[in-house]
Amino acid sequence: MPVGDHRVGRTIVLTGASDGIGAAAAQVLADAGHSLVLVGRSPEKTEAVARRVGAERWYLADFTRLDDVRRLAADLTDACPRIDVLANNAGGVFSGPVRTVDGFERTFQVNHLAPFLLTRLLMDTLLASRAAVVATSSVGARLFGHVDLDDLETWDAFTPNRAYGTSKLANILVTRELHERYHDQGLTSVAFHPGAVATNFASDTTSSLRWVYRTVLRVALVPPARGGATLAHFVAGEPGRDWTSGEFYGSNRRLSRTNPQANDPELVHEHWRRSAELLGLPA
Repeated sequence: MPVGDHRVGRTIVLTGASDGIGAAAAQVLADAGHSLVLVGRSPEKTEAVARRVGAERWYLADFTRLDDVRRLAADLTDACPRIDVLANNAGGVFSGPVRTVDGFERTFQVNHLAPFLLTRLLMDTLLASRAAVVATSSVGARLFGHVDLDDLETWDAFTPNRAYGTSKLANILVTRELHERYHDQGLTSVAFHPGAVATNFASDTTSSLRWVYRTVLRVALVPPARGGATLAHFVAGEPGRDWTSGEFYGSNRRLSRTNPQANDPELVHEHWRRSAELLGLPA
């Protein structure tokens, strides 16, 4: 997969790096000569990937605990005077609703609030670096997602699919608002769907998606290496040449339609404001 020599040697922070497409992307990016800072939840898996790809550093963070995210942001700020790309890749589909120790619904926190908090806490470094923020989203945003500003966490009428789709829609809304707020300062942002990748996705939930990932239907899925290559494409790509800031792309790496709510600038802005309010951050 071509990654573009203009990106070689840049510092990339990649979450969700211990498994699946994150681990696959880490190998592609390391082989291309990038400096990787990996983040994962499993100590054993994260260390194994970091050592295999020769990552510069690796950190542990459980996104069900926002104190882990705050500590991670502090560690990255201390260790990385420059971050060229923040790849918010961690996430999944979960049963529920489940309340985290922070008081938020788990899917909402892991897939949206945690990466939103990490991005906000790293903003000074990201702006100084004229960085790109890459979000692993999903077609689930269009298929299952619906943002209710009075129920951001999808406590009402919770289903794993709805919560997942809404959180992946939130990733796209954040991508839009990052572009709107910070593009003039050199920050770029993009969200993408990696494809239906053959991983353990949804395996421990009541989501109907588990039947795709655990039965003979699995043969229709793409291997993690292909999903990882797609992630690496956006991480290593050149904004304005390989992708357009503020947009959502499909697994074919082309601009793709998504949930119509992502095209409502007032909703996008208000979703950002309310997310920040939940975290005690300035809007």
